[in-house]
Amino acid sequence: MSNPTPKAVSTKLYKTGQTRGADDDVIYQNRVLRNSTALIPYKDYQLCKNAPTKNGKYENGFIVLIKPEDYFNPEIQQSLKADGLCLGKNLLVFYETRAQWKDYPILKGWKAASARKNPLKGQYVARIPATTSAGEKKIIEGFTTSKMKGAGIRVYEYADADTINLCKLQLEYLFWSCKDIDKLVELQGLDPESVKERVKSIKEEAQKKGLADKENLIAARIIDEDGYTICPLCLKHISAIGFCDRIQQAEGREVPDLTVTEVSLFHIHELRTGEFNHRPYNLGWGHHHCNVVVKDSGITKTLEWMREVLQRNKMV
Repeated sequence: MSNPTPKAVSTKLYKTGQTRGADDDVIYQNRVLRNSTALIPYKDYQLCKNAPTKNGKYENGFIVLIKPEDYFNPEIQQSLKADGLCLGKNLLVFYETRAQWKDYPILKGWKAASARKNPLKGQYVARIPATTSAGEKKIIEGFTTSKMKGAGIRVYEYADADTINLCKLQLEYLFWSCKDIDKLVELQGLDPESVKERVKSIKEEAQKKGLADKENLIAARIIDEDGYTICPLCLKHISAIGFCDRIQQAEGREVPDLTVTEVSLFHIHELRTGEFNHRPYNLGWGHHHCNVVVKDSGITKTLEWMREVLQRNKMV
């Protein structure tokens, strides 16, 4: 029996296993799997040196990025050795400003890195913006070819392959738990028997793998007391139809190729360095606009801000 999950939903589920977008001018890869090489700023190394699973091992390794002013500091050089960090193996000097480029010139024999695993085929990488006033062009060196754009992913977006798959399973379970799922089945012309079998299969697998604990899902603001999927911010029911419908655009500002839908992935506890929050029971489906409001602030801080706004407007 074929999979009745709407294509738009399957695509959305697949994308939950990918990182956010990244421009060519930054050090990060653009929309790749979350188990790709993790980039760890040297200042955060102690927080992030151990991955959250696989006995602390990153599935595709990690690269520590160190500022040139830190790398050329004799005291820090000793710390690097103690931590097992070696230039060109798991460490790169990262130039981000014109001042760094001028004050700490690359050493003789240094090359721009071009590999994500040991050996990195270089000792440094540069992403320095242009300065219009001085007429200086941008400097982009290392990881610039079409197949090797970007050195890796933001460390706080990391999740291993097993975790990615568990998250996808729980998220599909939540999709089929939308209150108006029967309406979507009707509108999409889906075969009811195929849907019934799919829902049964997903729910059984979710329960088997410990992903359908109602109390935990309620506590995380992912479902309501009746078991229906809700938006973690506004707590309204998530519409299954919203997975396929694109958001309404402001009149006069329409974009013909808009692909953003009414429903998007929502991290209950926001992604932040030192935590690995792409994990089961921390992911739900939220309204696009609610997600935009929360951004990287987290639900609690956002609600506190909203209360202050309402109080100043004498609405509470």
